[in-house]
Amino acid sequence: MATPYQGNVPSMAQPADAAGPVIRSIQLSDLHDALKLGWEDFKAVPSHAVILCVIYPVLGLVLARVAMGYSVIPLLFPLAAGFALIGPFAALGLYELSSRRERGEDASAWDAMDVLRSPSFGAMLGLGTLLLALFVTWVATAQAIYVAAFGYEGVTGISDFIKHVLTTPQGWWLIVVGCGVGFLFALAALCISVVSFPLMLDRHATAGEAMVTSLRAVAKNPVSMAVWGAIVAALLALGTVPAFLGLAVVIPLLGHATWHLYRKVIVSDPNARHDAPPPRPRKSAADFPANLFPWRNRTE
Repeated sequence: MATPYQGNVPSMAQPADAAGPVIRSIQLSDLHDALKLGWEDFKAVPSHAVILCVIYPVLGLVLARVAMGYSVIPLLFPLAAGFALIGPFAALGLYELSSRRERGEDASAWDAMDVLRSPSFGAMLGLGTLLLALFVTWVATAQAIYVAAFGYEGVTGISDFIKHVLTTPQGWWLIVVGCGVGFLFALAALCISVVSFPLMLDRHATAGEAMVTSLRAVAKNPVSMAVWGAIVAALLALGTVPAFLGLAVVIPLLGHATWHLYRKVIVSDPNARHDAPPPRPRKSAADFPANLFPWRNRTE
């Protein structure tokens, strides 16, 4: 059995009012605490976290290879930066692990899959789709900005691209405009998702309710949330080195830390329902591959 987790969860909580969950003001020290608690979660279940997130850096490698293969080297940076947009959705299983550890329950890779059976998984999928659309729009916009700066002129390699960007007026214009537009995309993603997915997992909120709550949280804590966004961006930038493999550590850390940030921002509701998914029945290896089709078992 896992040892009870001693997180900073308020024991005396105020009920949520008609406008939604009660939001508290947080300080920069709370961000440090969230990262520290996230790191403790990662150390407690490192193999689980890495297994859950290994597809993420693999996706990065695939996207980078596609970009290289089609001579679209200028898209490498937008692709790396765009991970910040879809990261909150990619970390769904990590929120479940942190939640279980917080309650003193055992945590394993399979437990993280319980998020798929959450009553609010449809809402999570909807918001995740919105973030994915935001990611695709950002990459298309970045490509348009590059074309506006350099036209459809190709580059022969990374060194040629760096030379174009750092030694020409068009390159400096690309840096300023690209970073400015990218900041707006990142700000939009942060505002609608900073606590949305943990809230949907914890209280089964709808996607609309979760986004409104995130917006309220950012509005009440603009400085702290801006710093949090900068921390996320910096860690993701570090995670892309080397070759996106660092994301296998950065994404779990940020995923766990986001859960603890949610706990610090949103006042716990003692009356909230936390309907746990029904336990999974133990299956014999002899049932394979029939156990891949559970709906057939229900009809028999």
